[in-house]
Amino acid sequence: MSGTITVGVDDSPESRAAAEWAAREAMLRGLPLRVLYVSEPNPRFVARTPLLDPETYRHWAEQLTHETAEGICLRHPGIEVITEQLTGSVTDLLCEAARFAELLVLGSRGLGGLEGFMVGSVSLSVVAHAERPVVLVRAGEQAADEHRMDPVGVPSAAAPFRPVVLGLDIDRPDDTLLEFAFDAAALRGASLRAVHAWPEPPTSFHRFADDAELRDELERGRVALLNKALRPWRQKFPDVEVFEASRCGSAAQILVDDSRDASLVVVGRHIRTRRFGAHIGHVTHAALHHIAAPVAVVAHS
Repeated sequence: MSGTITVGVDDSPESRAAAEWAAREAMLRGLPLRVLYVSEPNPRFVARTPLLDPETYRHWAEQLTHETAEGICLRHPGIEVITEQLTGSVTDLLCEAARFAELLVLGSRGLGGLEGFMVGSVSLSVVAHAERPVVLVRAGEQAADEHRMDPVGVPSAAAPFRPVVLGLDIDRPDDTLLEFAFDAAALRGASLRAVHAWPEPPTSFHRFADDAELRDELERGRVALLNKALRPWRQKFPDVEVFEASRCGSAAQILVDDSRDASLVVVGRHIRTRRFGAHIGHVTHAALHHIAAPVAVVAHS
């Protein structure tokens, strides 16, 4: 089902947050929203609960899907919502759904607090295998949370969006990732903060006399490369205000720190075809576990 925002739902708070975020994104993009429930052929909790037979479970899944759609339509008048229930491997069917969507949205299980949440095994598996963008949303995400404070200090949907943050590897900048991030910022009328991290030079561990000069030279080179990677996209999206952040240190920690006020964080995942299969990457893995804002993982070559 091409040209939709697809959200995978269940009965969890994280799923409801994901559905709400997906509805807002569908409205921003002017696309239909597909609400999808995927059930296992023999759900484990049905087997453990004799009174909940498969037919009752199917009826419950259908009711859940339609109630989710009805709530979205009430909160977002004018949105087109499509509902669907499928049975089979949850990961496989969600990955298949992602193939035909602009992006797939899933919930993330929270550990409490604003940071340090745990991503479920299904979500991680989908992120690792889907070849279209996947957005993970934590529980409690509300419409106003993506916006800056209003004049009295309250988050408001009438206020501008907070920045979109892009984690970028300037040694291998990918057009798919850059276009997604710039487009997301343009849709929101938000600024884009491009974050790049580079490691300490080897000599810094030995305190050589020329350390400072070498570090300055390395920093200037990295800043120049970041600027070069962003230049054509600035030209394609002239209305997007871009801020560059090139820092020395742990890429994962720097991205987490720079994403505290983000409306959306965009990171990449290399599509791998080698025998060892899919791989998320440690920076993207850290983003999924430690960033409170919705995180979009964009697969690219």
